[in-house]
Amino acid sequence: MLKVLKNLKKTLGSVIAIVILLCVQAAADLALPDYTSKIVNEGIQAGGIVSSVPDIISKEDMDKILLFTENDDEILNNYTLVSSEPNKEQEKIINKYLGKDYNVENDTIYVLNDLEDEEKSNLESIMVSPILEMTIISQMPEEQRNQMLEEATKQINSMSDSIKEQAAVSSIKQIYQNLGVDTDKIQNDYILLSGLQMLGVALVSMISAVSIMFLSSRVAARLGKTLRDKVFKKVISFSNAELNEFSTASLITRSTNDIQQIQQLIAILFRVVVYAPIIGIGGFVKVLTSTDNSMAWIIGVAIIAILFIVATLFAVAMPRFRKLQDLVDKLNEVSREILTGIPVIRAFNKEKKEEARFDDANKDLMKTNIFVNRAMSMMMPLLMFIMNSIMVLIIWVGGHNVDQGVMQVGDMMAFIQYTMQIVMAFLMISMISIMLPRAAVSARRINEVIDREPSIKDKKETKKFDPSKKGLVEFKNVSFRYPDADTEILEDINFTAEPGKTTAIIGSTGSGKSTVVNLIPRFYDVTGGELCIDGVNVKDVSQKDLRDIIGFVPQKGILFSGTIESNIKYSDENMSDDQMIMAAEIAQATEFIEGKEKKYQDPIAQGGGNVSGGQKQRLSIARAIAKDPEIFVFDDSFSALDFKTDSKLREALSTKTKDKTVIIVAQRISTILNADKIIVLEEGKMVGIGTHEELMKNNETYRQIALSQLSAEELGEKGGE
Repeated sequence: MLKVLKNLKKTLGSVIAIVILLCVQAAADLALPDYTSKIVNEGIQAGGIVSSVPDIISKEDMDKILLFTENDDEILNNYTLVSSEPNKEQEKIINKYLGKDYNVENDTIYVLNDLEDEEKSNLESIMVSPILEMTIISQMPEEQRNQMLEEATKQINSMSDSIKEQAAVSSIKQIYQNLGVDTDKIQNDYILLSGLQMLGVALVSMISAVSIMFLSSRVAARLGKTLRDKVFKKVISFSNAELNEFSTASLITRSTNDIQQIQQLIAILFRVVVYAPIIGIGGFVKVLTSTDNSMAWIIGVAIIAILFIVATLFAVAMPRFRKLQDLVDKLNEVSREILTGIPVIRAFNKEKKEEARFDDANKDLMKTNIFVNRAMSMMMPLLMFIMNSIMVLIIWVGGHNVDQGVMQVGDMMAFIQYTMQIVMAFLMISMISIMLPRAAVSARRINEVIDREPSIKDKKETKKFDPSKKGLVEFKNVSFRYPDADTEILEDINFTAEPGKTTAIIGSTGSGKSTVVNLIPRFYDVTGGELCIDGVNVKDVSQKDLRDIIGFVPQKGILFSGTIESNIKYSDENMSDDQMIMAAEIAQATEFIEGKEKKYQDPIAQGGGNVSGGQKQRLSIARAIAKDPEIFVFDDSFSALDFKTDSKLREALSTKTKDKTVIIVAQRISTILNADKIIVLEEGKMVGIGTHEELMKNNETYRQIALSQLSAEELGEKGGE
């Protein structure tokens, strides 16, 4: 998987941007529960009063507070008794609470000095108890005050700091009201400001999330493009040995379905790898530091329950995940084989049998998919049940804590939000743990293709062809065996094909004719001996240079979707029309081309499905002729032509190729009667070489092949021409 992720370096800038945005989003999401807590605790319950130390207080109320403390000097040192001409800071506080029109009378109002946070915290610890004692005692009948003072002090000291601060804030609200402060305005302003701040944080989170999804999609799509490009280029570089090892269906699956699995993973991978840990760890730290941590054990219960469910499903479904891609390969292979062989299937009335074979592969894939999907479909309801159960548990425990006065409602709400964030982080990690194994299987399959070194590749230093031996093809004691085969397919092949002459290869089915000509353009490498072209071993020249001088027509004519023109001009799209037309005339293709409505612009379907076998062969031959190479190789390329067309084509071809090397593999004797040299193969060995007349006299194998196709009289007549 890491090898695949290395391809992300092309989008490193986007990846860094995604990581930064994820950190921003996580910070914003972690801040939101704090705002919820503040709005409930301070905005609603405390009326917008955030400190248990009054910013402004009447002299009368201050004197009452001082009655309940021995720290008079410490308190008064932090306040200023405002005169008729307050300074700017004092005036700012007075205007905030009492309005600009308020007239300050001498020595009637205390205003809090500008204090550091630590100084203000110390002052709060000193003033909380006196304020509460003053409030409690002031509400009692005068005859009970002295009696209840000691008991009230004990009760206050037993309270938690948060509850004392909350109670003190309520007392300060009364102090403000005594002074004439509009406490409703303070509350509304606080809630409005906190709400706007919360909306701003939520907006930052939303913009970050949208940007992350946009960038992640681009990164995933770019990675998919890079992987498809690498896989395709590697497949193009494969020799026939590698192409045979990886089936066509498997290569298609790896280039599409497997890469799609990687794309889907990458689209959410960064969110899980970066965002989930920040949210999970950050939420847990917030729970331990910002709220009452007496319920932290609930988060542990939630995490254990989630991990248990995910681990169970993981163990059950994982073996099937690994099997899925192989089953997709199998289905593609069966589908491709059936679709390719439809004519044969219909001819033998085997539709039902092939339907059953497809149905078996389809059912295997369906059953595995159903099992995996059922297992995974159980995960979300179970996890949602855990989430809702945890929420109920938090409310139940938190409700008791609120009732006992050890927790505030806002803190409980914040705890619920933090818990949900932590649980969701683990859910995201769980989801990626489900996707990761299947993506890992896909990554392994992709890497198998990308990392596979072609068995045929150019040397670091290549040679150039010898101009003095242009067109010369030499087989010197050549032998060949397929990879992993036990026996040689070809043994001791020795012959030379010269420019201006036609060399034919004939033999029974399976004798190795096509294998011999496939060695010339290095579709395979010889395993013994030496194959030289233009006086240089084909292993010492670049594959491009080698194939540039060869016009190869395969046994099965292959056309590409496009037009007749694009197929003939396949070797050079800038080829002149005159060269294209001449090639078509030599290949005897103009007859049917001129009959087309759009002539050379007539469309060709994929694989040449809209032309006959003979037309396909003629266009394939025209494509090779238009290339004008040094060496022509025809691998049984005239088999679909009638005798008349075959004869005309060879006659026209002889004029075009009078200074070229022509190598023909043929099954029909009539195609090679006039060849300058005929190679006879049997079971991978040369059993004869010579002209038609020489072989008829001296080679029994050739004679039997010839007599199986033509009568002795026909052979004699043609042999005597």
